[in-house]
Amino acid sequence: MNQHARAGLAPIPFIDVVAQRRRLGSAIDDAVASVLAHCQFILGPEVAAAEAELAAFCGARHVITCASGTDALLLALLAKGIGAGDAVICPSFTFCATAGAVALAGATPVFADVDEMTFNLDPNRVENAIAAARRLGLRPKALIPVDLFGQPADHAALAAVAHAEKLFVLDDAAQAFGASYRNRRVGTLADATATSFFPAKPLGVYGDGGAVFTDDDELAAIMRSLRVHGEGRDKYDCVRVGLNGRFDTIQAAVLIEKLKLFPEEIVARERIARRYSARLADVAIVPRIAAGATTVWAQYTIRIAPPRREALAATLKAQGIPSAIYYAKAVHQQEGYRRFPIADGSLPVSERLAQEVISLPMHAYLDEPSQDRIIDAVCSALGG
Repeated sequence: MNQHARAGLAPIPFIDVVAQRRRLGSAIDDAVASVLAHCQFILGPEVAAAEAELAAFCGARHVITCASGTDALLLALLAKGIGAGDAVICPSFTFCATAGAVALAGATPVFADVDEMTFNLDPNRVENAIAAARRLGLRPKALIPVDLFGQPADHAALAAVAHAEKLFVLDDAAQAFGASYRNRRVGTLADATATSFFPAKPLGVYGDGGAVFTDDDELAAIMRSLRVHGEGRDKYDCVRVGLNGRFDTIQAAVLIEKLKLFPEEIVARERIARRYSARLADVAIVPRIAAGATTVWAQYTIRIAPPRREALAATLKAQGIPSAIYYAKAVHQQEGYRRFPIADGSLPVSERLAQEVISLPMHAYLDEPSQDRIIDAVCSALGG
């Protein structure tokens, strides 16, 4: 029995959706009950209402909700006609869905390395990835930066490369909705932006869900068609091949209620992250936020050398403190993606990060005594 068990300390949740659920209380019950009363379970009125509120929050002209963050990426790629013979430049230090959506569209993901400070796509490596694609006879068509762990990528630098190469930019903001870059919110930083409402995200629902943001009227219209099997004026007269990618009405109702708390939760996440960084900077490499950017802290991720990382995880687990490794393998190292090209022949930063990162509990309801317990355990394990 470990010392915390003897002291009667309860396990700490990694992401506490239960605390948020308690706070929302009857508001969620009433919202779901309303959907159960009108029985418009597919694309009911709450879906359009959620889209309008998301658009107002970030400033995008169009929001197209859909069934998942992966569908959000796929809808944008399909709407741009990206497919066989086309190359899409992606970072490798991310969740596999970024590249997976490219492959599902029939195109080829080409992996580029990331910036060691932000973990996001390194603008200086994009040109090399474009050159690698062309050597293979592929047509570079798009660029997918990922706003990893809640922090936006360097969108100005990436946009400059994309403009010079005539690339469509699709921002993968699955973890970063609510963040900003140079006083513009995520959702307005690229030609299109995809996000996820998976329950563990900073803004999540009680199932799967996602959305695409764009100011492009034509692109938005095509994506709305694609998410319902490519329907035209009549759902039994499809004008293109699409998918079943609709957002569930009950989840839209949940999202509307959660969005009301979201600004306050972003502030709480920032406060918690600052406490972590102030206390852990002497024992680990703590996250750094680029100038002009804000983050929603989807994860709080530190870096330590590989042998010590595994020991830290084991020590925390023994004390009822969870941790997670995002990501133990870069995408190009995973079995399903090894056949796709990489820039420069290797991606050393992505591979190094995969050996060093470990994430600590992070959510808006992490109280100071629990956080102190986490910090003390980390410092003790790392000799701080």
